[in-house]
Amino acid sequence: MSPAEIPDFTESELRLVDAALRERFGRSVEVQEVETEIRLHPADRELTACPALYWEDVDRCRFVLSKTGENTFRSMFFWSVKDRFATGKEEYDNLGDCVVTTLKMQEEAARRRAEELGAG
Repeated sequence: MSPAEIPDFTESELRLVDAALRERFGRSVEVQEVETEIRLHPADRELTACPALYWEDVDRCRFVLSKTGENTFRSMFFWSVKDRFATGKEEYDNLGDCVVTTLKMQEEAARRRAEELGAG
């Protein structure tokens, strides 16, 4: 699949993300459809424009979930440029796994971050 053929998020994908966010945060979360530029492969010299979803939680943690192919996804979350996290898995072939893993990892990172800030 050429980069120009990366499809936008489908309505069912958007509903899945919405349901996962409602489950995690206990409320509706505003999700914006945006575009990211990503190296699809480590050896790529050029960046590829990919459809993505962006949202923030109440603690100002930001999330970016990029669609890198027909059924492939990448995600990350961050509080600041220095406080940036990924799931450790380069790419997911299941959107549900990508979202749930990202949210679980962010919840753990937020807990550690709160403990560190409280200890300081």
